[in-house]
Formats: sequence, structure tokens, C-alpha cells
Amino acid sequence: MIFERIKSEGIAHNSYLIGSGSDAAVIDPRRDCQIYIDLAQEKGLRIKYIFETHRNEDYVIGSVELNNFTEAEIYHGPGLNWKYGTTLRDGQEFQIGKLRLTTIHTPGHTDESVSYAVADPSSGEATVMVFTGDTLFVNDVGRTDLCGPEEGPRLASNLYDSILNKLLPLGDGVILCPAHGAGSVCGLNIGDRDESTLGIERTQNPILQIKNKDDFIKHKVAEQPERPPYFRQMEKYNLEGPPLLGCMPLPAPLTPTEFKEEMEKRAVVIDTSEPAAFGGAHIKGAYSIWLEGLPVFAGWVLAYDKPILLVLEDQCHLGRAVRYLIRVGYDRVIGYLKDGTEGWYNAGLPTENLPLLSVHQLKDKIDRGEELVVLDAREQGEWDSGHIKGALHIYVGHLEQRLAEIPKDKPVAVICSVGHRAGLGASILLRAGYQEVYNVLGSVKAWKTAGFPTVTD
Repeated sequence: MIFERIKSEGIAHNSYLIGSGSDAAVIDPRRDCQIYIDLAQEKGLRIKYIFETHRNEDYVIGSVELNNFTEAEIYHGPGLNWKYGTTLRDGQEFQIGKLRLTTIHTPGHTDESVSYAVADPSSGEATVMVFTGDTLFVNDVGRTDLCGPEEGPRLASNLYDSILNKLLPLGDGVILCPAHGAGSVCGLNIGDRDESTLGIERTQNPILQIKNKDDFIKHKVAEQPERPPYFRQMEKYNLEGPPLLGCMPLPAPLTPTEFKEEMEKRAVVIDTSEPAAFGGAHIKGAYSIWLEGLPVFAGWVLAYDKPILLVLEDQCHLGRAVRYLIRVGYDRVIGYLKDGTEGWYNAGLPTENLPLLSVHQLKDKIDRGEELVVLDAREQGEWDSGHIKGALHIYVGHLEQRLAEIPKDKPVAVICSVGHRAGLGASILLRAGYQEVYNVLGSVKAWKTAGFPTVTD
């Protein structure tokens, strides 16, 4: 048996290639799919099947792209009017060399969610591993809010039944292969490790320690994960089939003059520098989204119908930035600034800065009674765990829609957990015309480490 886990950074996505004999299958492929073709060629395999665990919300599925190269058959779960591929039935089996793959309908995260149990009959009939999609993670289970609050209790009930009655009975020794790892927006507390078994999750997963079904449902309904607006575009693409790439986009290296001309045509500028570098000097009007934040936070602020320009802290980051963007459906990356911000100001073009505060400077301003808005851009759960007294709480993803709540006649110090989302929030305020904005480096983590007080009201 051949088994490969392919991890996609940024969206914390796990896809898999399994093979036996000369046959292979890919589970939940990403859109930049050359890696599966290369692995199959390296191991002497032909990709025969592509299996999806559900209609993914947080990235563009690569099934259609991979099918275009391999002609492998695409399969997905029941309950949606798919525009491509073939709908599976519960219990349907496939032979992959010596391996047997069995479909298990596991609704809960979504109605069409399926898992895939793999056995190796040459050594026994028991299930060896199971691909659970977003149904069961390491240390967590899938979110159940995606169909709206009115459907939450029903989905949570289905999720409980799927895990307790369909997955865990496969056996404690079965290897768990979920679709996401730590950092994914598809779970609130996914564990920071890849390896687990159904037995480990049965005994250690905190959510699975809630034995009573009603309590499980109440717990899931009470969760408040953020739902980025780009999820709607992902759901559309992943139901109908996304546009084919054929090959990776190749943004043009632009001189400062060329870059400025594209800006004047209403292209959107994303600066992927770290917050301190962005604070020192950046192009007026740019969004500050650090490189590893692109896959999640681009989807909060970027429109799909506008071209994108990149400013890179290091030009070797170009390929990664483009991959991150196309994985969430942003294909119109038309160019990047040759020689970065340095090339811009060396060409005599204007920059602006974003002043930075340490937590000690922020504390001094608060203690002196200065008129200052402390804007906390974290998620609700982070805010509830402790925040600076008197702070204004608006999650960074909602900031552009809630600017009216932030006074323009006072300085604004933006904080998050460590300063990255605060950088994005501060750049949004600068774009909106706020004159005195600060990013608090280290933010709440540094504030707490310094021994400064927080409240939980």
C-alpha cells in the first residue's frame, strides 16, 4: 500500500494519495494539482479515481483540474445537484489494486458529507484507515453552522450520529485521515498533529467526551465560528466545477510606473510584508496581508471581479502567494512590483507609513488618559478569553462594513493576538481615510506577557 498526505499551507488542508498495484486514488485534491501527478509518476501509479468528502467551503477543489490531466473519475456524496462527476451511494465499494475503499455517508458538517474506509483484504478484512473529511478531526469535529442557525441543531444531531454510530464502530486502531489540520477555519480547536486513530479520538477528543446527544447539540449550536464571505464563491465553484487553470498564473514583473498605471485602473494592491516592514513604508491604499494570511484573509477583503497586484517582501515569495490566491479562487493576479517597496520609493513615488506601538507605549497612553480608541480585531472566542478594558471589539473581517462605529477624530490603536490581523485592520482604516492609526506589535499576547490586566466582561 502506498499512502501520501499532501499538506497545503495557509488553509491547513490535507489531501491524500493512496495506491496499490498500478492504481491510485486522490482524496480531496487541491487546485494546483501537479503534485499528485508527480507522485503517481514517481511511484508507477495511474490515478484512476478522485474522491471528494464534501462540497468544500474554504478552498477551490482540484477535482476538475486533476480530471483534465488524468481523466480519473470524480465521485462525491449524495444530496446535492452536482454539475460534474458522479454521485455515490452509501456503502458503495471500489477496488484500488489490492485495497478496498468503502463509501460511508456521514452527514453533519454538511448533508452530502461522506467518509471513505479503506481495508487491505490481503492481510485482513478490518478497516485500516478512514478519510473523514470535515466530519472528524484530530481533537475536534466539523462545524455545523454552514446552513444557517435554523439548521444547526439538525446538522449537529446528524454529526453526532455519524461519528458515534458510523465512524467509531470501525475500530479503535483505525488511522484517522481528516481533511484539515490545525489553523483551518473548518474547526475551532483542531489539534496540532497529523497522526491519530479513532481510538485516540474516542478517548481524548474533548468534543467526543460529551456523551449525551442533547449536550453535544447544545455545544455545537453555541459555537460561533466566523464565516468568511468567500465561502459562498467556494460553494458555487465546488458545486458547478471551477474554471480550469491549465497551468499556474504567471503575474508580470512590473516597474513602478507600470504598477502605478494598473493601480489607476482600479487594481487592488496586496502587500504581503510582515507588519513591521509594512509599517515602515508601504504604497498608499495597499491592504496589509502577511504572506501566510493570504489564503484566509484575502477572502474577507478582495472582490473576485477586480485584478490583483502584489507587493512582496521577498520576490521568492511570488509562487507561494499565487498558489495561496488561486486555491481560494483569485485567478486575476496580474502583476507584482519589481524590486518591491524599495523599487517604488527609489523611483521617487510616494509612500505612507503605519506607526507601530509596543504594548508598553499603549499602556502608557491609556494610563495618561489620552483620547484613544483601542480596536480589538480578534474573533469572539478570543475576545471572551480576555481583552483590554474599554476596548472596542470588531472582528477584522467585518471591519470594512462597520467603519461607522469607529470615530475618525481620535487615534486608533489596533490589536489582535500578535499583530498580523491588526496590521490588516490598520490598513483598512488607512484606506478609509483615518489619519492617526497604530498597529500594536505583539498585541494581546505581548500585553499579557508583560503582566498587564485584561477583563472578561
